[in-house]
Amino acid sequence: MAEPLSDNKIADELGSLPGWEHANDKISKEFSFDNFRDAVAFINRIAFEAEEQVHHPEIFNVYNTVNISLSTHDAGGKVTGKDITLAKTIESLYN
Repeated sequence: MAEPLSDNKIADELGSLPGWEHANDKISKEFSFDNFRDAVAFINRIAFEAEEQVHHPEIFNVYNTVNISLSTHDAGGKVTGKDITLAKTIESLYN
């Protein structure tokens, strides 16, 4: 089972993840795209990476906006290193 990170450790990790926020035991970020097709393509790329990491985000999409939230169910819904790793992967897909 993954261990929850401390608030200080989460803050340190988010220093390298611009735009990501920590609240309500999750890290989250909103991503914007030129159109719906690009937003859905991004979601599809995330799906393949998340499946490889066996860690699945909460994803919410409206038109050209994608909201991602991450926490680890096995750690009681808290933020763990698995969330930080997936957030970094998501960032690499966006850039």
